[in-house]
Amino acid sequence: MFNAVSIALSGLTASSLKASTAASNIANLSTGGALSQEDGPAPYETRITTQTATENGGVQADVSIKNPGFVPAYDPGSPFANADGLIGAPNTDLAEEIINLKQAEIAYKANINVIETQKELDDELLDILE
Repeated sequence: MFNAVSIALSGLTASSLKASTAASNIANLSTGGALSQEDGPAPYETRITTQTATENGGVQADVSIKNPGFVPAYDPGSPFANADGLIGAPNTDLAEEIINLKQAEIAYKANINVIETQKELDDELLDILE
């Protein structure tokens, strides 16, 4: 039998990582850079979280770079612009990141409710045994 609290805790950890990743993507929305390493520093590369089920019934979350992590954008005034006026811009969709934050919030609340429910069940069991 799986422990509901440990499963919920893994969900809390995964939700926190998803929220943190989305917040990082939003904070770096305009952190551009050079398209090639020869022209200057690389732009921020958008990150994504993926979740997989674990053997104990919980979830494991991992962060990876979105494919592609950045895209060319026209900004001839940037110090990172190449001869064509292109820079690397993060491949971040603000609407998608807001949805990711909302999903993380909902999952976090659901996992907290599981922990609270388990505590109530444990308290009831202790009352019955007394």
